[in-house]
Amino acid sequence: MSELLARHRAVMPSWLSLYYDTPIEIASGKGVRVTDADGTTYLDFFAGIVTNMLGYDVAEVREAVERQIARGVVHTSTLYLLRGQVELAEKIARLSGIPDAKVFFTNSGTEANETALLLATCARGTDQVLAMRNSYHGRSFGTVAVTGNRGWKNSALSPLNVHYLHGTDRDAPAFRGMSDADFIDACVADLRDVLATAAAPDVACLIAEPVQGVGGFTMAPDGLFAAYKEVLDEEGILFVADEVQTGWGRIGSAFWGIADHGVTPDAMTFAKGLGNGFAVGGVVARGDLMDGLTANGVSTFGGNPVAMAAANATLDYLLDHDLQSNAARLGPLLLDGLSPLADLAAVGAVRGKGLLFAVEMVDPATGAPAPALAAAVLEETRRRGLLIGKGGLRGNVLRMAPPMTIDEAEVCEGRDILVDAITEVDRAAQA
Repeated sequence: MSELLARHRAVMPSWLSLYYDTPIEIASGKGVRVTDADGTTYLDFFAGIVTNMLGYDVAEVREAVERQIARGVVHTSTLYLLRGQVELAEKIARLSGIPDAKVFFTNSGTEANETALLLATCARGTDQVLAMRNSYHGRSFGTVAVTGNRGWKNSALSPLNVHYLHGTDRDAPAFRGMSDADFIDACVADLRDVLATAAAPDVACLIAEPVQGVGGFTMAPDGLFAAYKEVLDEEGILFVADEVQTGWGRIGSAFWGIADHGVTPDAMTFAKGLGNGFAVGGVVARGDLMDGLTANGVSTFGGNPVAMAAANATLDYLLDHDLQSNAARLGPLLLDGLSPLADLAAVGAVRGKGLLFAVEMVDPATGAPAPALAAAVLEETRRRGLLIGKGGLRGNVLRMAPPMTIDEAEVCEGRDILVDAITEVDRAAQA
C-alpha cells in the first residue's frame, strides 16, 4: 500500500485528500461491506459519499449493465434516441411532482447544478442568485460560486452575483436559543432585507440543499423553504432544490428532501445514489423552464446507455423494495442509539434524518469545533471495522449515510462501533 500511496502523491494533485493516516485501497464489496487490498473487511457507513445507495454487488444492477455491454453499445450520445434515457426520464418526471416535468441527464451533481443555474439565469435574464450559507453545490467555476463554505472555495472570482441567506446557522449568536418559528421569521425578514438592499430588482433563483451534505448534514427547520418560497414567488424568483444527497427516499419521511418543507420547486438536481456507483446526474424541471434555452445543446456522455441501464435498475430496485420505508424505520433506531453521545464533553450535537446522520466533535474544554477529534474518530472507527465520513464548515463533523439496503443488525453493529469509538476519543481528549 505504501508503494501505491507514493505513486498517488507523485501524479495526483496535493489537494486531492485521502482519508486515514494510512490510506486504504478498497478492492471488493458485497452488500453493505467492503474489503481493502490487505484483506480487511469493513461495514460501510459512507457508501462512496452517499453514492452506493444499494450497496455493493447488487445482482439486478450488475446484470442490467452486463446486458447493455453485451449489446456492444456503451455510447452513442444524445444525438440519437436512447431508450433507457427516455424510460428513466419518464420515471423521474412522474416521481418529481413537478408539473409538466422534463429531464436532462448529466454525469455528476456538479454538472446538474450548473445546468440548473443556466436554466434559471437564462429564464430570468439575470446573473443574480441566492444561495445558503454553509452550502456545497460542486467543484466547478459556477457551482463554487454558489457554495457557501470557505473550505471549498478556491477563488473569489465568479460568473454569478451571489447573495447568501441564513437557514442552518442556528448556533450563530444572533439566532441562538430561538424556536423554529422565531428562527424562520428572522430568516424570512433577512431574505426580504437582502432583496430590498443588496440585490438589484431581478434575481434568477434560490438554490438550496434540503440537508447540507458537505456542510455536515445541517438542515433548516421544516417549513423554512416554504416561507422563503412565498417571498420568492412575490418576485418571480425561481427555486432550485439540490437533491444530490437527499433524494430517492434517503431521509425516510419523504422521497425528496424538499418535501418536508411542503414545497414543489421549479427544478431539482440529482446525482450520486441514482446510479449506485455509475456516473449519472441530472435536472428535472418544469417543461417551460427546461425548454427555455435558445442555443444548441447536447451531452456527449450524460445519460449514456450503460449509466442509464444502471440507473433504471437502481431506481426500480429502490421502489420495488420500498427502501424509503427502510430509511424511515432504521433512521430513528440509529439516532436514538447515538443521542446519548450528546452528553459527552467532546460532542457538540447529534442530528440526522432517515439514513443521513451526523455527530459534531468539539473541544471538551472550550466547545470550539475540533477537527482533530473528528479525524481521531475516523481512525478509531476504521480500527473497529467501520468506514464513516467527515465534513462540516470546520471539518469537525462525522457524517454517515450507509446504503439504504442496510438491515437492523447492521445498523446496530455500526451504531455500537460509533458509540465505542466516540466515547474512547472523548475519554482520551479529557485525559
